[in-house]
Amino acid sequence: MNKSLQHIALIPDGNRRWAKKRGLPSIVGHEKGSSSFEQILEKTLELKIPYLTFWGLSLDNVLKRSKTEINYIYKIIESQFQKMILDSRIYENKVKVTVLGRYQDYFPEKTKKIIAEIIKKTKNHDHYHLTFLLAYNGTDEMVDCLRKIKEKKQNITEKTIKDNLWTKDLPAVDLIIRTGSEDDPHLSAGFMMWDSAYAQLYFTKTFFPDFKKKEFEKCVLDYFERQRRKGG
Repeated sequence: MNKSLQHIALIPDGNRRWAKKRGLPSIVGHEKGSSSFEQILEKTLELKIPYLTFWGLSLDNVLKRSKTEINYIYKIIESQFQKMILDSRIYENKVKVTVLGRYQDYFPEKTKKIIAEIIKKTKNHDHYHLTFLLAYNGTDEMVDCLRKIKEKKQNITEKTIKDNLWTKDLPAVDLIIRTGSEDDPHLSAGFMMWDSAYAQLYFTKTFFPDFKKKEFEKCVLDYFERQRRKGG
C-alpha cells in the first residue's frame, strides 16, 4: 500500500436504519455491524494501512439511547474484544489495540476488564495500530484538551493542543469514511476535529452492516485517485 495513506478513520453509521428497513430490532443491526468490522480489519491488514481508527460508540449514544439498547451494545463490544484477544491476526501482525473516550466512566466492569486485557496483551505491538473510540465525542476531547492546557499553564499552540489530545499518539487522519450517509453527508460531535483538519471525506450509501471488504477497498482506491488528480 502506498505510504501516503497512513490513517483511516471509520464512522460506522446505519446499523439501526438497516434493521428498521428489514423490520428487525435495532440491536440486530448492531450485531450485524460487528461482523462488518471484522472484514474491515482484515482488509486493512491486507492493504498494509498502519492506522485504523473506529468510532465504536459516541458519548451521545451512551447518554441518549435507551438503557436496553446501550446494554446490548456493551455486550456486543465485549464479545468483539473477546474475539480479538483470541484472534491470531492481532499477534501475527503485531496490531496494537488502543481505546479512547469516556468508556471507563460508563461501561460495565466486565466489559472494561476485557478491554484492559487486549490493551495489555498488545501494548508492545508496533506494526499496526487499531484505535477504538468508545463513549467518545470530538467536542468532549477538545474541551478536555483545553482544560489540561489551562491546568498546566501552557501557551495554546498547535503543539500543545496535539500533545494534550486523547489522540496525541495518532498521526493526522488521511481519510474519513462514513457509511450510510451518502444522501446526508455530515460529520458528528466534532469527530476528531483536530486530527481530521486536512482529511479527505468519503460517504457511502451502504449501511454499515452491509459494508464489506470490497466496498472498503473501493473507498481506498478512490482516495488514491483523488491524490493522483491533485498531483497531476
